[in-house]
Amino acid sequence: MTGTLVNAIAVIVGSTIGLLLKKGIPQRFSDSIMKAVALCVIYIGIDGCLKGENTLIAIISMAVGALIGELLKLDDGLNSLGKKLESKFSKNNNEESSIAKGFVTASLLFCVGAMAIVGSLESGINGNHEILFSKSLLDFISSIIFSASMGIGVMFSAVAVFVYQGVITILAQFVGPYLSEAVIAEMTCTGSILIIALGLNMLGVTKLKVMNYIPAVFLPILLCLFM
Repeated sequence: MTGTLVNAIAVIVGSTIGLLLKKGIPQRFSDSIMKAVALCVIYIGIDGCLKGENTLIAIISMAVGALIGELLKLDDGLNSLGKKLESKFSKNNNEESSIAKGFVTASLLFCVGAMAIVGSLESGINGNHEILFSKSLLDFISSIIFSASMGIGVMFSAVAVFVYQGVITILAQFVGPYLSEAVIAEMTCTGSILIIALGLNMLGVTKLKVMNYIPAVFLPILLCLFM
């Protein structure tokens, strides 16, 4: 759990720095920075999608994953948690950059990427935290930018990072034998599709319930056994 713990701390520290910087950044600059980051998020997603080799696996994973997510109401659960945080810590619920928005957006961005999954698996199977340490640095920088434009909600995403990556790390010894390079490539591809969706949401182009698609990231583990 060392890598996951460091990652969570990096998000908290980065968010703290971002909140201090936020006080001196006019809203119009924050908006421009947010859109620039959203474009970079989309680029990261497109780059990751190219790692997939079987388009059919991605299609089935997304379709079935969406069904599972809708049945479990994952997006509603995450947003509900964000709203509860907002009600407790927000002094102004009409803020454009709400706590809920920052929490949900940052949690998804920090969790659905390939480094979160592969790094946690590597940490759990081999005790190698190098990938998560690298991710920690990236998340540290990202959390500064996000919190500077979206507020304190980004800091709370550290909890989501710790729980999500921690669970994968603990379960790694059980799923490790099924994780070939092909499986990891398809998981990366599917997760990257969600990153693109998140970027589009950040730009205001779509209002996709990205959390409901999270199960799709793990379905390639099963589908690659038959396809």
